[in-house]
Amino acid sequence: QVLLVEPGGDSVQAGGSLRLSCAIFGYTLSDVGMAWFRQAPCKKREGVATMDSVGSTTYADSVKGRFIIFRDDAKNRLVRQMNSLKPEDTAMYYCAATHRPGVGLVLNAYTYWGQGTQVTVSS
Repeated sequence: QVLLVEPGGDSVQAGGSLRLSCAIFGYTLSDVGMAWFRQAPCKKREGVATMDSVGSTTYADSVKGRFIIFRDDAKNRLVRQMNSLKPEDTAMYYCAATHRPGVGLVLNAYTYWGQGTQVTVSS
């Protein structure tokens, strides 16, 4: 069983930065593919970024060049650095994990989900 724990979200003004993380319990980062999805009010959940078990990353076009995800192997967690934040980045962000290889940002390929954290970007 995989447990994903996401510390609380935050608020920031447009143009600012945030760093949030997702800790995994039950497996190591090398055992699973992980991703972040987000969902704004009245919108579908969409993929943001993913890292597979060997460390390859994929980013949604909407965040490419602004968001970076990387491993913190010492704490067995994935970290998301968000720069140049925009009001349209406001959403509930969910960490997810899967044992399936090569799934990218396909929502229903992910089995395990964190509780979600709110990110609010004000203009």
